[in-house]
Formats: sequence, C-alpha cells, structure tokens
Amino acid sequence: MEFVGHQPGVIHGNIHCGAYNHRDGTGKGAKTRLTNPHDEFHTYAIEWFDARIDFFVDDTRFFTFTKDANASFDQWPYDQAHYLLLNIAVGGSWGGQQGIDDAIFPQQMVIDWVRVYQATE
Repeated sequence: MEFVGHQPGVIHGNIHCGAYNHRDGTGKGAKTRLTNPHDEFHTYAIEWFDARIDFFVDDTRFFTFTKDANASFDQWPYDQAHYLLLNIAVGGSWGGQQGIDDAIFPQQMVIDWVRVYQATE
C-alpha cells in the first residue's frame, strides 16, 4: 500500500518481487481514490491466501494479485515468511519525480492500530 505525495487522493497497491517490480517495468498493481487520505484515518488491509493476495481500503477491494500456475519463486515468493514494514519514504524515483517541497517538513505517520490475523479453517 503506497501513498505518493504528488498524487493526492490516490492509494496504490503493488506487488514487489523478482519477476514483478517497478525497476524492470514489470510491476503489477492498481490504484484507488480516497478523499483526504492524509487528513483522516482509513483502514488498509491485505488478505493473503495460498494463491492470491487481495488489497483493500475501507473494506473495498481494489486489487487482486493471483498466483500464476507453476509460478517460480521470482513470481510468487509469498509462501515464505515476510515482515511488516511501515515507513515514510521521501524522494526516490517515484515520490521525488516532481521534487520535494521542504516546506512540508517535519512530517509524521500517525497510526491508530496494526493488527495481524491468521484465518482458521
């Protein structure tokens, strides 16, 4: 889930792995629009299954990434342990495309809660 400052109101859900990534131009993802994502709390969720990953904002699914038949590790590394990473990234080839306005600093990321659940069969 990604929010880029020069695209106000747009939330992105993207897959990053060996086969599908922005660096090689093979990225897979989708985007959705929100009113005031930077001023209001929203619920962001990812439901991770054996053969698909669903991305949601406020209970609305906006992207599904499905495992290809006979997928290699580069195409589907999502059956391995992963870490949850929350960060504020400033600049870079995407976020910094239109420059960085130093007047926006200091910034903070305010998170009400983070929960991880495991589905029961």
